[in-house]
Amino acid sequence: MKHLLKMLDLSQQEIFEILDLADKLKYQTKHGIPHPILQGKTLGMIFQKASTRTRVSFETGMYQLGGYPLFLSANDLQIGRGEPVQDTARVLSRYLDGIMIRTFAQKEVEDLAEYGSIPIINGLTDFCHPCQVLADLLTIREKKDTFDGLKMCYIGDGNNMANSLIVGGLKVGMEVSVACPDDYQPDQQVMDFTKQYGNAFSITDKPLEAAANADVILTDVWSSMGMESEIEKRKIAFAGYQINDDVMAAAHSDAMVMHCLPAHRGEEITEKVFEAHASEIFDEAENRLHAQKAVMVKLMMPEEA
Repeated sequence: MKHLLKMLDLSQQEIFEILDLADKLKYQTKHGIPHPILQGKTLGMIFQKASTRTRVSFETGMYQLGGYPLFLSANDLQIGRGEPVQDTARVLSRYLDGIMIRTFAQKEVEDLAEYGSIPIINGLTDFCHPCQVLADLLTIREKKDTFDGLKMCYIGDGNNMANSLIVGGLKVGMEVSVACPDDYQPDQQVMDFTKQYGNAFSITDKPLEAAANADVILTDVWSSMGMESEIEKRKIAFAGYQINDDVMAAAHSDAMVMHCLPAHRGEEITEKVFEAHASEIFDEAENRLHAQKAVMVKLMMPEEA
């Protein structure tokens, strides 16, 4: 494991190793046990897209690991203003020990990894969101103790979250069902990936069908960052693709509900369902910190992992 670019790149063993290390680091954090594993290391954090959780969790995590996080906004970089990504990758590799990037195009992340000589962490692209899904898997395992025999259901846009949840859920051994409109299905690369899992994966345009007997139900906003011009169109397309009482009635009585946040109550999830499962949702948000710390240690100090 040299980088974290997308869930498709990770093996089941690598996912479990990250989750196990995250458990350990979370325990140490909760019990006030210092763990400056990355002392002297510097993480460059490139943000082409703004974020609350990604910035705070990576900065806090790096500090807790004894390292130094360096925030780099789009205004601080020459990417997109004439300098090729490969040159930026080569220069930053001379200064930093790792790079986290939150951007639009997956290719930009892949190019940083190809031309640089330090670990690259995908903090989100339009294609995938591996850090969030590792946190989701960590939360599911904490609550359910195992992935064996579980059914994960995702309802909503076939976006970066859907792409990563499908891959991550199948790789750890869960059944995965997805409900989304025909015009908003997951990426074809991900759909091709699911073919090797046979009946463990299903996709439909009927949310209640997807939610039947689910153990975990997840969703995301209908309009992601950069889609502001499509908001009204998407509200029409996704009407009916909401986690509500009817969906919860179709799932198992002890089903978890998760949301990567921010949530638009009244759209993809009702206020009632959100508040009933708020503890799970905010545990999920906290676990971004612990999962990302595990990723940083695995990549930047692999002998310690």
